[in-house]
Amino acid sequence: MLRIRNLHAGYENLLVIKGASLHVNPGEIVTIIGANGAGKTTLLQTLAGLVRPREGEISFDKTSITALPAERIVGMGCVLVPEGRQVFGTLTVEENLFLGSYSRRRSLPREEYRRELGDVYRLFPRLEERSGQLAGTLSGGEQQMLAIGRALMAGPRLIMLDEPSMGLAPIIVKTIFEVLARLRDMGKTILLVEQNAKAALRIADRGYVMETGQIILEESAAELLNNKDVQRAYLGKEYKSIADLGEQGERQ
Repeated sequence: MLRIRNLHAGYENLLVIKGASLHVNPGEIVTIIGANGAGKTTLLQTLAGLVRPREGEISFDKTSITALPAERIVGMGCVLVPEGRQVFGTLTVEENLFLGSYSRRRSLPREEYRRELGDVYRLFPRLEERSGQLAGTLSGGEQQMLAIGRALMAGPRLIMLDEPSMGLAPIIVKTIFEVLARLRDMGKTILLVEQNAKAALRIADRGYVMETGQIILEESAAELLNNKDVQRAYLGKEYKSIADLGEQGERQ
């Protein structure tokens, strides 16, 4: 579905992404892990059309999106949930969700819009409870739910998420990752950048490790969880098995 070849990108004189290549197959959750400053956010912003590539090729469904503006990329079904949520604080929850469907406003029948809105509310019942509340008054976890719900209202086939667990309480993080796994089961494809490597790898199919703008390792999520170097660098302690990791997560 998504393929990146030898991508270079950055800001003015700063080159951040240095020859990155990766792919995401339909129906997968693929996660990118790495330290702060590795270039993960810049990579997602480049894929979303917010940063222009300097070299390389990005294709989505075998169509080049390398030079397309962000609104065209969204219209093709590739949507970014940005770091920090970035909801419209002076608008209500439902108004934020309506804006998520903006790129489809001419082709989306009202009945279909209401059905998709209902789907978002079933995923996140708390949003329905607060549908008339200003987004800026929501908790951080509720704002993250809203940011994901807003992306879903764009009708995406590929959802890219940048640090969805950042700053959230553990119980909310658990809810967010459960929803991501449900979305994969519903046929959505997900590219996930996440500092909480353990949580990301527990739901992912495959993962990439990124350092200083380069992809240095690609393995299945299970292999990355059991990779001693990855454990030491990103997981915080060594685990004997994935089962160990799951048990530890339940105790936290």
